[in-house]
Amino acid sequence: MLAQNLQSPEYWINRSVQSSSTSSSASSTLSHGDGKTQNHSQGQTSILADVLAHTRIESSSVPPDVTSTVPQDRNSRADLPPNITVRGMSRGQSRSSMMDTAAGVPAHSRVSTKIQQLLNTLKRPKRPPLSEFFLDDFEEIVEVPQPDPNTPRPEGRQMIPVKGEPLGVVSNWPPALQAALARWGATQAKSPALTALDITGKPLYTLTYGKLWSRSLKLAYTLLNKLGTKNEPVLKPGDRVALVYPNSDPGMFWVAFYGCLLAEVIPVPIEVPLSLKDAGSQQIGFLLGSCGVGLALTSEVCLKGLPKTQNGEIMQFKGWPRLKWVVTDTKYLTKPSKDWQPHIPTANTDTAYIEYKASKEGTVMGVAVSKISMLTHCQALTQACNYCEGECYAAAVQQFYATVSKCLSCICVCTARVAMVKCRDLHWAMMAHRDQKDTNLSSLRMLIVADGANPWSVSSCDAFLNVFQSHGLKPEMICPCASSPEAMTVAIRRYLHGTPLPARAILSMAGLSHGVIRVNTEDKNSALTVQDVGHVMPGGLMCIVKPDGPPMLCKTDEIGEIVLNSRVGGTMYYGLPGVTKNTFEVIPINSGGTPIGDVPFTRTGLLGFVGPGSLVFVVGKIEGLLSVSGRRHNADDLVATALAVEPVKTVYRGRIAVFSVTVFYDERVVIVAEQRPDANEEDSFQWMSRVLQAIDSIHQVGLYCLALVPANTLPKTHLGGIHISETKQHFLEGSLHPCNILMCPHTCVTNLPKPRQKQPVGPASIMVGNLVAGKRIAQASGRDLGLIDDQEQSRKHQFLSEALQWRAQTDPDHVLYMLLNAKGVAVSTATCSQLHKRAEKITAALLERGGINTGDNVVLLYPPGIDLIASFYGCLYAGCIPVTVRPPHPQNLAATLPTVRMIIDVSKAACILTTQTLMKILRSKEAAGCVNVKTWPNIIDTDDLPRKRPSNIYKPPTAEMLAYLDFSVSTTGMLTGVKISHSAVNALCRSIKLQCELYSSRQIAICMDPYCGLGFVLWCMSSVYSGHQSILIPPMELETSLPLWLSTLSQYKIRDTFCSYSVMELCTKGLGTQTEARGVNLSCVRSCVVIAEERPRLALTQSFSRLFKDLGLSPRAVSTAFGARVNLAICLQGTAGPDPSTVYVDMKSLRHDRVRLVERGAPQSLPLMESGTILPGVRVIIVNPETRGPLGDSHLGEIWVNSPHNASGYYTICGEESLQADHFNTRLSFGDTETLWARTGYLGFVRRTELLDASGDRHDALFVVGSLDETLELRGLRYHPIDIETSVSRAHRSIAESAVFTWTNLLVVVVELSGSEQEALDLVPLVTNVVLKEHHLIVGVVVIVDPGVIPINSRGEKQRMHLRDSFLADQLDPIYVAYNM
Repeated sequence: MLAQNLQSPEYWINRSVQSSSTSSSASSTLSHGDGKTQNHSQGQTSILADVLAHTRIESSSVPPDVTSTVPQDRNSRADLPPNITVRGMSRGQSRSSMMDTAAGVPAHSRVSTKIQQLLNTLKRPKRPPLSEFFLDDFEEIVEVPQPDPNTPRPEGRQMIPVKGEPLGVVSNWPPALQAALARWGATQAKSPALTALDITGKPLYTLTYGKLWSRSLKLAYTLLNKLGTKNEPVLKPGDRVALVYPNSDPGMFWVAFYGCLLAEVIPVPIEVPLSLKDAGSQQIGFLLGSCGVGLALTSEVCLKGLPKTQNGEIMQFKGWPRLKWVVTDTKYLTKPSKDWQPHIPTANTDTAYIEYKASKEGTVMGVAVSKISMLTHCQALTQACNYCEGECYAAAVQQFYATVSKCLSCICVCTARVAMVKCRDLHWAMMAHRDQKDTNLSSLRMLIVADGANPWSVSSCDAFLNVFQSHGLKPEMICPCASSPEAMTVAIRRYLHGTPLPARAILSMAGLSHGVIRVNTEDKNSALTVQDVGHVMPGGLMCIVKPDGPPMLCKTDEIGEIVLNSRVGGTMYYGLPGVTKNTFEVIPINSGGTPIGDVPFTRTGLLGFVGPGSLVFVVGKIEGLLSVSGRRHNADDLVATALAVEPVKTVYRGRIAVFSVTVFYDERVVIVAEQRPDANEEDSFQWMSRVLQAIDSIHQVGLYCLALVPANTLPKTHLGGIHISETKQHFLEGSLHPCNILMCPHTCVTNLPKPRQKQPVGPASIMVGNLVAGKRIAQASGRDLGLIDDQEQSRKHQFLSEALQWRAQTDPDHVLYMLLNAKGVAVSTATCSQLHKRAEKITAALLERGGINTGDNVVLLYPPGIDLIASFYGCLYAGCIPVTVRPPHPQNLAATLPTVRMIIDVSKAACILTTQTLMKILRSKEAAGCVNVKTWPNIIDTDDLPRKRPSNIYKPPTAEMLAYLDFSVSTTGMLTGVKISHSAVNALCRSIKLQCELYSSRQIAICMDPYCGLGFVLWCMSSVYSGHQSILIPPMELETSLPLWLSTLSQYKIRDTFCSYSVMELCTKGLGTQTEARGVNLSCVRSCVVIAEERPRLALTQSFSRLFKDLGLSPRAVSTAFGARVNLAICLQGTAGPDPSTVYVDMKSLRHDRVRLVERGAPQSLPLMESGTILPGVRVIIVNPETRGPLGDSHLGEIWVNSPHNASGYYTICGEESLQADHFNTRLSFGDTETLWARTGYLGFVRRTELLDASGDRHDALFVVGSLDETLELRGLRYHPIDIETSVSRAHRSIAESAVFTWTNLLVVVVELSGSEQEALDLVPLVTNVVLKEHHLIVGVVVIVDPGVIPINSRGEKQRMHLRDSFLADQLDPIYVAYNM
């Protein structure tokens, strides 16, 4: 035992446990780059600036090369010295005035467009070069832990290469393997070469050397002479041929293999494809294609079992080349002619066969083994195992392709008393021992354990020895070996008389994770016991090199990759010269970087060290290595720890996959296991929790995800093991379908940046800082409303009621409104006279039936239509304050009627104007179950009005009196009513008229709800003020006729149309291009404006434009508007302004309330579209919401607005004066402290563009980022929910919608699942991954719900606070809730 040899002179084994202290915290070795590159870049920039500074710019000079890749510093700028003149600029004109205009050219100067574009191009290099945007700046983001001084480090001397015993020289050794077969086939034709047993142990058949030789000869003759014509043979020497045989038929495989060798074609053994969905099948097809395989050899039984089409043809497997299948059963082979003999050359470096190897990533490569390597390998195995004739050789290894050379070696020496097994066979042998008590293993002299390099094969060998030692098995008979596809057999334990018993090493797991060897004698739970795999194979030279970076020799107490120089191993990866050089032509170097020689070594992919007596120890494989935070963990060790947790009845022992995924700049450990059908959810979670604790305490690494899937659902290899790379792929794609999952990002993600600590900065300091940096104050304004034109007759009327009366007198037959139904038919129209007369009837009914007093509030409860408009003006005629309310949904009264009741109660409505149908609904039994129907105000049915006119029409004494109340539910779930005065209505309508150039001859189409905000203004007021005709399309009609809106635009040749996001989304998702058949032409549309109170949905508008581009829709036509509660319309894209611009901002800067422009496609970039042109008469300024001081262009702040159509204040029951003053009449704390502003509650920024507006000045664009009340303050940063939701929605195809909010400082993500419920748990890791990757946040709770659960208001905006309340009240009825630990 190695534990007994602690006094060995070897340095590493002398170290005691006390001297090797380990670190329990994860460490990172991320390095920071030095500043040399940056200094060099700055130097080049300064040179460039000097050249520009001393160059005279002439108009006749050749345009400069602006495509130069010379890097520039982010803040560098090349200014002209004051003594240099520039043509087109007078000496008296200052550079500051020059920079205030577009690209340094005054807007009013006479400069051609091409010259201005050239100057714009010259100005752009002030931005960072494009290449800098795509450099990974993770060093600025990731918190790099400081290295632990107690981390164990290697302290031994540099290792010395270890030599194996010399390869003996045998005089009668055959010159080639085929020659050995020919010799034994002739001299011992009747001696058995192979005996195949069935599952009961009974012989199926025996293949003698004579039969093996004769059948192989027939196959070689058939392949070369009978598959094609004499002039055009199908195969020629050197071609590659696939061998497709089941594991249960080794005899046919032997015949096919030797037949190929005799025909001098190269066999490529592969597994039998069982179905089209075999794990790794596509990669096997890639290997066959890259090897040029066009022929496959198989048996008749195997051919019948292959998947076939309905025509009986073999299916074409995905990624496979077209193969010609050849059956190699004896009855289909042709006996060679007497004059034909196979060509058996002396073994050389030509390829003998190709063995495939699957990498950690799942890619398949072919390892080419030369003829001399194959023969030398047989010789080395014969010498190492001391094979001799007359002994029996038993192989229990089912996958004989991977160990084909071991099977071949016994051909050379006939038979031997050796058995070869895997650890799994030892386990099943112990299980079968209960039924076979008379087993005798005394005849064995070697029990070769083929996977003895597995670190936990020790327990299998010990358990097997414990059971069968009383049956003649001796400890020295167990001979573990180490092998790999690249190096073949690396080492094997062989017992010789007088040699010591096998050695053991008890190593510290903490030391192994740091790549060093430390003996563990204290804590058995955190120790790994490994056994030696013997000595290096004869003729081999072994070194241990560092697994990462250059192949530097390790120290004696250091774990590294085993590299081997030998004539035995493979020669190359077939067809991959680059990878071949890095694996098969490695020259180790010493600590000084000097090669130790010119002899090439081969990387084995095995991790280990060389112990006392030159014994080789293997502790894992490169493909199972998980590098987490600078520490290395072996997947097999983690599996062993998981299986040691009781009870194991929850999962299957052999069906556990461990791999790592890259999340937030580091590897994270994931464990996936198959759950037993009889395990309940409580037991499963207990087991999972214990596994988390065990791995954390033993391996000192946190698990990122632990998932349990139903039995028999993980992708399997052909031997029944778990296909790791396919499992990882399913996990990342969201197709794993787990039944239980546990995410632990809080414990394992330790490299998050530190939370931001906000520093208090006063408003004066911010303003001075902007001035010093040369940044202007972020403010913008629309054009001046100007004086009212004398020719405009409406100048006499301050009130809309007067304007309607005037139009009814001057142009009574002019049609103001046209209402369409689902068929596109005008079901109702309203001329100026008709609207006026109907308003008068409603006024009379109000005064007669309702007993209404002047100033009373009246609720208008109507579906979208002309009745709503007439009732609005009827209220104005009566001196009442109209309050529009969305009617309740008849099929969902429980959810919609309480909101109606709330608005009625809050507004203190004196009566309700509605239709007869809605009046019945309000008084129905169903309504009584939701609200108290007995306390409704007076309800007046306006369907059948008496033909009466009011005695007089009310005229307000002043324009500052209230015109109407606008109630709306905000995105935060607050019911807010604002007071709109007559003067505000007049100013807003005039502003819209000027912006959109609306006149009596114009037609516009409106497809949106008319109950609040700008939608209500456009629906009810704008036409009366401007005189244009409005075609009204209720959005509910689109549910039965999707093309209605677009068909109307085409039919009436509408130039200007207004819609909501919900309408645009409905058309984009449901309509597609089916409108082409209806002859829709949208080339007439000049302006399509989306009315909203949110950030423009750029993805939706772009999708809409692309989708209907073929119908003539101009991409320049689609734009957005923006309004808020304090001002219903701040921005609206008009006809005279420039096209809306789009910018890309850095999301990291945005979280710090800063705006940094980047190029399209840059990492962490967010596209933002301008929210429309600022309306005439409107001024906006960007203000710090905390200090209330003005901000510069480079900062994100709250949008404040000053406008004649600002709302007068909130309509509240209690009348909170402080809130009124804070939101509607507030002043800046610094700068212009006299102007009264209204706070919109939205964050945004202003950017001065290069475009020119109608007045010739540079256009100031307003970009809305999001609502201030909805922002999430996490880790000291400001996040906008829509950004996180956009990332989440892209994570999986089954995510229909998502919403986020915070709960006790935890981020909660609610996801609507549109697929099957078995995909529900697939979303949990994907959502966690994408939020961590793109936003550097850990998701606390993931809630999976059914579609339609996330509440959305009439404007298509998510009600996140309502959703949060439902979550806290446990009212969501979720499919699954995952609490990330």
